[in-house]
Amino acid sequence: MDRLTSMSVFVTVVDQGSFSAAAEQLQLSRASASKHVVALENCLGGRLLNRTTRRISLTEAGKAYYQRCKQILEDVAEAECVVSGFSSEPRGLLRINAPMSFGTKQFADIVATFCHMHPTIDVELSLNDRFVDVVEEGYDLVIRIMQLKESSLIARKLAPCRLVLCASPDYLKTHGRPMAPDDLKQHTCLHYAYFEGGKNWVLNGPDGEHRIRIHSQLTANNGDVLYAAARQGLGIALLPTFIIGDAIRAGDLDLVLPAYQPLEINIYAVYASRKHLSAKVRTFIDFTAGQIGEQPAWDAGI
Repeated sequence: MDRLTSMSVFVTVVDQGSFSAAAEQLQLSRASASKHVVALENCLGGRLLNRTTRRISLTEAGKAYYQRCKQILEDVAEAECVVSGFSSEPRGLLRINAPMSFGTKQFADIVATFCHMHPTIDVELSLNDRFVDVVEEGYDLVIRIMQLKESSLIARKLAPCRLVLCASPDYLKTHGRPMAPDDLKQHTCLHYAYFEGGKNWVLNGPDGEHRIRIHSQLTANNGDVLYAAARQGLGIALLPTFIIGDAIRAGDLDLVLPAYQPLEINIYAVYASRKHLSAKVRTFIDFTAGQIGEQPAWDAGI
């Protein structure tokens, strides 16, 4: 069997999660798809997939081989574009993951505009707030909002992410306005479940760093839930301006302790460390960075 074809079938089986789904996408029989993977395993002298009646999973060798196959197939596709005279036009499937609130409020329009401008690229966007593994889950890139840490992955900063303390005017009228970080201990706070510091909020101000252990009546793994609760006067929230910027400007929420800033985080495009970055990924990252800009519109007037 043709080795590249077998590699393509193997990658599709992994991406689709089953031989049946891969066969349908590739317009092959399930038996033919299975033969391609078996041929690879026989040639390599090792098992690539663990198979049960209900699911498949990659072996340790299969994980390494899968990544190499993906890169080889992308390199071949780009080489074919060069020969065909399409080297300047990125194409293919682009799989992206992004946080839910950022994805719906700020990222959706960027993706839609990109699709209009690049009809030869098919975008598959998934949104969730959990930490996803770029390599294991087969994404071309993920959008992460975080403090940058050492990693084998490559990260390009797209924009700063400003976090602010906020509460509704009604809450502050009823419970009083905190005048110092320690005052937060006496207030009900709204907690983001995936916050790296847990329920310890770290604030930096004119008098140095403060680490505050908060009491939270509501904990949620999505920023929009906390935003809704803050607007209803449930407590003080620590949220990014890309979620609550409009509410601050409209007066629906007030800034709390504006002289004190949480630890700095940024919005990054993260992708696997590769010698050659595919044209579709490079084009999308450049486009997104240009759309957001160094001073994001959602920070205006705050």
